Amino acid sequence: MQNLLAAAAAANARMVFVDNLYMYGPQYAPLREDMPLTDASVKPAVRAAVTRLWTAASAAGQVRVAALRAPDFYGPGVGLSHLGDLAFGALAKGKRAMLIATPDTPHDFAYVPDIARAVATLLDAPDDAFGQAWHMPSAPIRTPRQILELGARALGMPARIASLPQWLLPAIGTVSPMLREMSEMRFLWDRPYRVDARKFTSRFWSDVTPFEIGAAATALSFRKRAAALAA
Repeated sequence: MQNLLAAAAAANARMVFVDNLYMYGPQYAPLREDMPLTDASVKPAVRAAVTRLWTAASAAGQVRVAALRAPDFYGPGVGLSHLGDLAFGALAKGKRAMLIATPDTPHDFAYVPDIARAVATLLDAPDDAFGQAWHMPSAPIRTPRQILELGARALGMPARIASLPQWLLPAIGTVSPMLREMSEMRFLWDRPYRVDARKFTSRFWSDVTPFEIGAAATALSFRKRAAALAA
């Protein structure tokens, strides 16, 4: 972030930073842009430190930065997602979807094409939209199971889903670096995860892609890719 800020200042360029929502730490209420930053645990503390860097530089008038904070994401061809290769990708191959999270807890997911549209919106926005964070809007909240069921319907098959119990993560994390990080961040999944995006939708737009469309497009994209690889 220090290098990006220096480059933006040197080029007198505006920067839109696509971020996540880790910096708020464990919360039960819907996440808002005015929530305090946390220093609890490694990954949230790093995101909080990064946030302090760009907000301080922006407040000092050194750069023009806006952050788009998005929840977990999904979309056509997006393999590195909780709903990616191991979920929609598996269903498209006729296999059981595997979730490293509880399948029945409501969780906001943003559609990647919508995220791209939001980035373009901020890039085109006046300077008064900079120096602050904006939460990415998502379709009305669903559970991972409900989203996968919509995709499975488009594939013409039942949604067979398995999940890794959250209580196993600390033990498995001792031998798996990826699952060790999942254990640290399990507060994202052990409760409903809602994002308040009213600040963005009241200023810009709110017509995000419904899950009925996004889940179907995502599932069919994985089927198309599987067929291409098998050809």
